[in-house]
Amino acid sequence: METWHILIVIGIIAFIFEIFTAGFISASIGIGFFFAAVGNYFNLDTKWQILLFALGVGLAYFLARPVLMRYGYGSNKVRTNKDALLDKTGIVTEEINYAKKTGRVKIDGDDWNARSLNNEIIQIGTSVKILEIDSIILTVKPLN
Repeated sequence: METWHILIVIGIIAFIFEIFTAGFISASIGIGFFFAAVGNYFNLDTKWQILLFALGVGLAYFLARPVLMRYGYGSNKVRTNKDALLDKTGIVTEEINYAKKTGRVKIDGDDWNARSLNNEIIQIGTSVKILEIDSIILTVKPLN
């Protein structure tokens, strides 16, 4: 087995290792090994192979990684927990009145404490949109 074969195998192992890690670092190193393997195949000096390795890692990390991070890892972030409630609509189940400290909204079967955006009174049965969440209190505005 020639040296360039070994470099390719190490590059493949780096790609396999990337499956268990995040951030595209191992894959960048794998690409660097592929660049070094090309240099070794053409019988370049060791210093050129090291330079090709560094060039491959640098190009992969600084050019390919941003594209993959944007479109590959996390392009479809799903909002969960309290963030999932933002921009949803609900129905007022208890009059929202800042002066009386009352107000409840039902969203997806759950009943939440609620306050209006401008301290306005919102009647029972009104559809509202969730704008903010502070602990367990929703800030809402009526839908018109």
